[in-house]
This record gives sequence, structure tokens and C-alpha cells, in this order.
Amino acid sequence: MRGQTIAEKILSRAAVKEVYAGDIVNCQPDLAMATDGSFPMAIDYLAQMEPGTMRPMFPQRIILALDHYDNSSGPKALALQGKARAYAREFGLTLFDAGEGVGHQLMLESGRIRPGMLVVGADSHSTTYSALNCFATGIGSSDLAGILLCGALWLRVPETIKVEFSGLLNKGVSGKDIALCLAKRFENGGANYFALEFHGGGLAQLPMNDRIVISNMAVEYGAKAAMFQFDEITGAWLRANKTYDCQAVTPDGDARYSKTITVDLSGIVPQLACPHSVDNVVPADEVDTLRVDTVYIGTCTAGRYEDFYDVFKILKENGGPSPHVQLIVTPASQMVYEQLKASGVLDEFVRYGALLQPPGCGSCCGTAGYRPRDGEVIISTANRNFKGRMGNANCFIYLASPQTCAQVACTGFINKGALQ
Repeated sequence: MRGQTIAEKILSRAAVKEVYAGDIVNCQPDLAMATDGSFPMAIDYLAQMEPGTMRPMFPQRIILALDHYDNSSGPKALALQGKARAYAREFGLTLFDAGEGVGHQLMLESGRIRPGMLVVGADSHSTTYSALNCFATGIGSSDLAGILLCGALWLRVPETIKVEFSGLLNKGVSGKDIALCLAKRFENGGANYFALEFHGGGLAQLPMNDRIVISNMAVEYGAKAAMFQFDEITGAWLRANKTYDCQAVTPDGDARYSKTITVDLSGIVPQLACPHSVDNVVPADEVDTLRVDTVYIGTCTAGRYEDFYDVFKILKENGGPSPHVQLIVTPASQMVYEQLKASGVLDEFVRYGALLQPPGCGSCCGTAGYRPRDGEVIISTANRNFKGRMGNANCFIYLASPQTCAQVACTGFINKGALQ
């Protein structure tokens, strides 16, 4: 028996046999998440696979989050949402209804994800949960239908890239900046179908919120999963989330890696992904002066309490946003909303004239809520800036950390002076 990576160990447990990179295996996921954007199609596929058999094999393992659509999405979208809701209620699935939040955030808050699990989601950013020392990956609606039918799916065990974090983080640099640096490093899908495994002394500087951001955005450069090692930061976060009796998964000393890369955290400055690609990344202070119309704070990438509090502090220090900037605030979940409300931060955002939206995915992917006008320039804490991403192919979306977005909100411009 040779040494195994974290991915190989977790998939060996899920496949009930010893597996290694390159093996094709059948696995039983511990949990499977779906959204109103993916679940209705999975129901249709299930009906085609086994006519007359609609009951899921393991309903207790399926979580449905109605996070993509709301009343602004139109009757066709609401019909799809209703179809998904009806199925969940009929067969006793865990259901997070519209307005409760983004599925990925709700999964993290649920306390059901534990180290060592195989967790899949019918949404590409399901890599998010890998921050908790589990193998988490996105799947399609047809894969989800297979899980509904038989409780299993097949996949190829990925090779693993070892990522060593070293050095000390600079002030004002966060997990989003690290994620954007990795996007630049792995540009054009350089991590396609690889698992990422994070190591090094630099991990001690990364709180769970930063790790979640890095795992969330790993799919943008093709990663199948992006797993952090279990450490005291992981354990403390899980205990605070009332998740106990967890077993860490650690790689063997002789595990085989496709390659090892080193990331010097001390060399990272605030980053900016420019239109219209996540890997079109430059240091934020190198961009020519650019007037910004809208600053969007939220999404599964950066819509947690810590993100909003960082933004609030910067706004407060600088007297609030520029008069010409529209600030949009979208908490990732109702829990985050309640935290902001209890702390008084929510009221301060309202006082600053922010547009407050209910928790959900809508504006990020352009399926509900705020949509930009032609020519609008937006800086966002989101994870994607492709043409049409927010519902309009004629706008310009820049991606940055909450701290950078807040600084831009105060001046109304992206330039070196605004980002000191």
C-alpha cells in the first residue's frame, strides 16, 4: 500500500476500496446539494432513467436550496422553483426555501459537513466545502439524477497539486486576493480536474472565512476540489458551528503529487480581476483610473458577517460611499442578515444608502434581483465576471476583496490613490 493524498483517502472510504489517482470509481456521497437552478432538470432526468420511480434512494442525504430565483425572476423560473419545492416536500428532503440564503452558505451553517466526507453539489461552486477538510465538488443535473436513483455516482480519482503557503500576509490582503493570485497562476484552466491540497506555515494566518473563499474560487481554474488540512482553526470553527467528534484526514508522508507549487503570501497585494475573465488578474493599484458605478458586496464567496464588517469599518473611516456609487448589500444567508442586524451594521449600511437585497444568488448570476444597465462598471466580491454574468452582457464586472471593494466605494474610482 503506497501513501495517499487527502483526495485518495476520502474517495477510498466513499468507494469502500483502496483507490489512487486515475482510478474510475463508484462512490456513495455523504451529502448532495441541489438548487432550483439544477434540481428541476434532475427530476426530469430521473423520470427518464426509471419511469415511475421518483422516490430518492437516500432522501436524508439530499439538500435542496431554492436560491437562484425569486419573484423578480418571472413565471417560468417560479414554476421550476415550485416543481423543485413540491418534490422536496413530497419525499422529505431537507429544504431551504427562497430567501433563506445561498445553498453553499446554508450547507456550511447546517453543521452537517464533516472532515473526510464526500460532498457533491449540483452547482459548480460546491468546491466551497473543501475548506472543511472534505472532498467537495460540483456535479451536473444528470449526475444528481443518478444519485437520486441509486445513491451513487462515478468519478475519476483526480491527481493532486500540492500548494505550499509561506510568508506573512500584508495588511489589507485577504483570502480573495490569494484566490485571484491562484487564478492568475493557473490561468486557462491550469488546474483542470486536479485536486488542490493546501499546506505550509502560511495556513496559520488564514481564518476559516479566507479558506472558504479560496476553496470556493478553485473551480474557476478547473480544480475538482480544494482541500485544506485539518488544524486548530478547522477544529475551532467546527466546534463553534456545533459540529463535534470530527476525524481529521491527513495525507501520508509518501503521498504522490502531480506537482508542488509555493505561494509566498508576503508577495501578494490587493488584486483585481478585470473584465471579462476571472484569470485576467492584475494588482489593483496598477489599473488606470476608472470610475465605478456600483459596488456589490455579497455572494457565496464573500457574503458572510466578517466580509460585511470589514466593509463597514472602511466606510466608517472614510465617511461613507461616494455620492455617485450605488452600494448593494446581499447577505449570504438569513443567519448573516440577523448577525448584521443584531450588531447594528445593517442599519449603518441603510444609513449609507445601500440597496439591501434578500439572501440569495440572484444578482450574482443575473437570475433575480438587481441587474446592471448597459455600460455599467461594477466592482464585486463575487467569483465570476464573464460577459452576461449579472444578467447583462454589456456591463463591465471587476472582482476584488471586500476590503478593496469598500475602498473603491469610498472614492468612486479604481486607481492607486483610492487603494492606499
